[in-house]
Amino acid sequence: MSKSIYVGNLPWSANEEQVQDLFAEHGKVLSVKLVSDRETGRARGFGFVEMEDSEADAAIEALDNFSLGGRALRVNEAKPRTPRVPRY
Repeated sequence: MSKSIYVGNLPWSANEEQVQDLFAEHGKVLSVKLVSDRETGRARGFGFVEMEDSEADAAIEALDNFSLGGRALRVNEAKPRTPRVPRY
């Protein structure tokens, strides 16, 4: 089984390759997805990493509050997305 990890407070300059390399130190990374603004295309400062369960737990433990680009990362297990209510 795999686990999705939320990675927040990323520096604006971070890219998927940097995040992959950081998490790869703790196990096999299955995927990395950094979130960008739909309108501007600029990074929003967070993303998701998918890893195997046991390796994901070790990565969360090791990288929560890790300093990257002068910012303390927030790393925890991603929560399922809740459906959004459309605005009219």
